[in-house]
Amino acid sequence: MVKKSPVKFFILSLFLIALDQAVKLLVHFNMEPGFAGQIRLLGDWLKLHYVLNPGMAFGMQLGHEYGKLLLSLFRLVAMGGIGWYLVHLAHRGAPNGLLWAMAMILAGAVGNVIDSTFYGVFLNNAPYGSTTPWFHGQVIDMIFVDVWEGFLPDWVPIWGGQYYSTPIFNIADSCIFVGVCIILFFQRRFFREQNEEEGLLPDEGPDPENASVLPAAELDDATPTAESTEKGPDPVPTDDPQRPRTSPEDERTHGL
Repeated sequence: MVKKSPVKFFILSLFLIALDQAVKLLVHFNMEPGFAGQIRLLGDWLKLHYVLNPGMAFGMQLGHEYGKLLLSLFRLVAMGGIGWYLVHLAHRGAPNGLLWAMAMILAGAVGNVIDSTFYGVFLNNAPYGSTTPWFHGQVIDMIFVDVWEGFLPDWVPIWGGQYYSTPIFNIADSCIFVGVCIILFFQRRFFREQNEEEGLLPDEGPDPENASVLPAAELDDATPTAESTEKGPDPVPTDDPQRPRTSPEDERTHGL
């Protein structure tokens, strides 16, 4: 196991966080919210569309009075946990691909934590009626992949009859999504490489090239043959080499 420094992975996280915040602030100070300020980038399917997201990634929300506060606190805890886990994986010599993916997820978590924690105060975008602007800031979303929009059929449960469009997201959301997809697609490769480096894979058996071979002479001496077992034990040797060997029955017959 080779320990790795997590510094370069944190540098990637810092770069993505800075990029995310720069784009959000540029959108906030230079674009009108909603369709009035929408900018087409690639035809009608990729647009910049400034919206405020009071909830989670991709516009999802927690329908509770303190949902936003709980979400912001959860993001803070998750941010610390992801950062610690990144350092832990680096010290255990995890594959670089897994570490880059974790750095992207960390950047996405921190980017949205900054919005939730500070934007309600510095950009004054906390929802109306919030108990405090701290931890109630709304996340700025702007990337709109306009695949489909319109009213859902009435037979669709819960959302039937409502207007729907594909989610509008930001760079932080993209970092989380891409990082998770990388881990899911390559998890077998990542964790197999890590187990190999830590020596946790099961032994595949002896190497035939390095296996020791018992000499033929030793094998013959050590292993009894079928012929020797059928004949029984050797007769007892006599002191006189000229005297023929006799069996116990012959000795009794000759009165020996």
